[in-house]
Amino acid sequence: MDTLEDRYLRQQMLPEIGPEGQAKIAAAKVLVVGVGGLGSPISIYLAAAGVGTLGLVDSDVVSVTNLHRQILYDEHEVGASKALCAKQKLSKLNSTIQVMAFDEKLNPDNAEKLISQFDIVVDGTDNFASRFLINDTCTRLGKPYVYGAICGFEGQVSVFTSRCDYRTLFPDEEQARQLQPSKAVIGITPAIVGSFEVGEVLKLICGYGEPLIGKLLVIDIKTLQINTVSIV
Repeated sequence: MDTLEDRYLRQQMLPEIGPEGQAKIAAAKVLVVGVGGLGSPISIYLAAAGVGTLGLVDSDVVSVTNLHRQILYDEHEVGASKALCAKQKLSKLNSTIQVMAFDEKLNPDNAEKLISQFDIVVDGTDNFASRFLINDTCTRLGKPYVYGAICGFEGQVSVFTSRCDYRTLFPDEEQARQLQPSKAVIGITPAIVGSFEVGEVLKLICGYGEPLIGKLLVIDIKTLQINTVSIV
């Protein structure tokens, strides 16, 4: 009969993780900013992997138009706080981890206080203003920022550090803020992109593979093309 001790058995079989890597995952503190389309798969897989402390920042409430892609929520939660609903669901998924819900919008007044409590920040946002704020706060605090963005059938993933940050990709903040990203998206796009983001988080925690530092992963679901380009 399976026990809770068997939870991570399959991933610990991987030599890149093993018991030592699992201990690192359990000790890690990861903040997910935005628990919507991207944040749903991100937070689910981080919780399932055993990330010891998982923070969730979101001031939004669940709406019907979220349900085709934001798989953390159901019809009975429409109108309820995303952060609080997500905490409840994730705590049931993995009772061995600590889930911290911040039912508030990340802003210049609280960004440093929130981000300073965590080791890694993961992007589940959908706007340039939030990404510049995350980037600048992470750069100032020396925290890695795992970036993800989606539009329609396409997505991007990268890992930003003080050596190569979000401003390397978008050097003109004023021009970027004037762009209006389309809200049109198929439900699987954030699922795929969010999963890639989790992969980068686990690389950073366990120290295996090559994180996307200085590189941008570009995904096109319609053509099944995945390209990695240098951004430094």
